[in-house]
Amino acid sequence: MECERQSGRGPFKPASPASSGGADAPRPRKIIHIDMDAFYASVEQRDNPDLRGKPVAVGGSSARGVVAAASYEARRFGVRSAMPSVTAKRKCTDLIFVKPRFEVYKQVSHQIRAIFARYTPLIEPLSLDEAYLDVTQNLKGMGSATQIAEEIRATIRAETGLTASAGVSYNKFLAKLASDENKPDGLFIIRPEMGPGFIEVLPVGKFHGIGPATTAKMNRLGIHNGLDLRACELPFLIKAFGKAGRFYYWIARGVDERPVRADRIRKSIGAETTFFEDLTSFDALSDVLADLAAKVWRHCQAAKMRGRTVTLKVKYFDFEIITSSRTLPAAVAGPAELSAISVDLLARLMPPKGIRLLGVTVSNLEAECETGLSHQQMSLAL
Repeated sequence: MECERQSGRGPFKPASPASSGGADAPRPRKIIHIDMDAFYASVEQRDNPDLRGKPVAVGGSSARGVVAAASYEARRFGVRSAMPSVTAKRKCTDLIFVKPRFEVYKQVSHQIRAIFARYTPLIEPLSLDEAYLDVTQNLKGMGSATQIAEEIRATIRAETGLTASAGVSYNKFLAKLASDENKPDGLFIIRPEMGPGFIEVLPVGKFHGIGPATTAKMNRLGIHNGLDLRACELPFLIKAFGKAGRFYYWIARGVDERPVRADRIRKSIGAETTFFEDLTSFDALSDVLADLAAKVWRHCQAAKMRGRTVTLKVKYFDFEIITSSRTLPAAVAGPAELSAISVDLLARLMPPKGIRLLGVTVSNLEAECETGLSHQQMSLAL
């Protein structure tokens, strides 16, 4: 089965899925995506001058350790986050491992969030080191989103000693793509008239929201870039990719109407890691789960959230994906319990074949208050 193509190859005019244009059509939004450059590693290099200009990996250096973040000096050797530490050390023999300091990263993240808040209340954090900002209407009355992005980047550098990259565009999808264009310490703008042309030459593997498995499936269907994706009929994409097919159909046209949500409700908190070499040892996998559980728990603490449902995600070497969940009568009490539940779920899914990815997620979230748990949901602060 190959992509069912739309007939005709005339000039392309982007349209909104919700409106037909005209005098009453809403004006384009001004969205900024800010992404800190090698955030964890950059904080470590900032705080320890001896690390500056050197290849640094944040994470454990043991045989079962995993790289949480890598400096740009390390990335030149092919070191990447989620890479086993032993593999990273083989790629870069001079690699310096530094233990993570998540409380410090959280404090710096709050400092950066405060800078954003000087310009707009519409801030949607994605993690400690990146966020969307809607500056269509902003607190300083500035007409240029590009100027706002430049000011924010300069202020971050002046007040934190760190660099950030920014993407500016008329929707979230394009703003995030733009922030990757000139990394590190760069700025890129995708204006409305540029959007469709920018997308059509982009490989689908670079689209935010399209992972390796979906990329491979698209390639098998003859979809290799944005132009190929745009040529596909909507019913075909829905049949091939389910509900996501509609999203793919519109982003191929430069259309993304998702608003920047300052009050975004978290449905789950999770973490996962992909192995460059398939793992088969239950003990090694259990150690990885302990690290993932600790990471998820730190995120829960940062968000002041607790959850009752634990889900384990396993991807095998042949790309088969299985998930297994357990719902508790009360919220998970701590990282040890989260790790124990994850390991028990893994034990039930251990066939004799290699595992490529593990993930742990906590859902059924409730906010933690000083007097106990309430139903108020809170988002992770950037």
